[in-house]
Amino acid sequence: MNASVKDLTADNIVDFLASIFERRGAEEYLGEPVTIGEHMLQGATIAERNGQSDEIIVGALLHDIGHFTSEFGTFSMEDTEDRHHEDAGAEVLEKFFPNVVTDCCRYHVAAKRYLCATKPSYFERLSEASVHSLNLQGGPMNAEEVAAFESNPNFEAIIAVRYLDEAGKVAGMQTPDFRHFAPRVQNLVDRHLSNTAS
Repeated sequence: MNASVKDLTADNIVDFLASIFERRGAEEYLGEPVTIGEHMLQGATIAERNGQSDEIIVGALLHDIGHFTSEFGTFSMEDTEDRHHEDAGAEVLEKFFPNVVTDCCRYHVAAKRYLCATKPSYFERLSEASVHSLNLQGGPMNAEEVAAFESNPNFEAIIAVRYLDEAGKVAGMQTPDFRHFAPRVQNLVDRHLSNTAS
């Protein structure tokens, strides 16, 4: 399934996302000890094991999808400018998923900046690649940005996915593949479209 972004519909979005994991999931993930596909699958698996909602599980599964859909390409440690993968991913998801899932993608970078500003211990946990990208993304938030971010109605879900983002970097961790999560993904697509049609 190689539909382009402009050809996506509710009937092919899940297959499109599955094809990304199958075709590109083995690509290097910013110098981390996991591939980018493993990274997203690990976050979703941890969320599922912890009994979290479908929105959190799918948010974790798809939060970095913009690395594959951004016209600016994939981040590397040699970058000197941000590639805004979070916006690229959210643009793909927003037509098909509930706002909370889209926000978990769109604001997972902002969540890192927020946590670095409000929890000094969080910064100490970041990998070298995360510190490098943080610097490109504007560094820790200032007080005004913190207040604005906390006002997002999906704040708690975004923070939950951010913690799953950091957790999903375990070399050798076994996870199901994307198809295991596909029914959850399709369910959210169907629910979103039903709600927007009513």
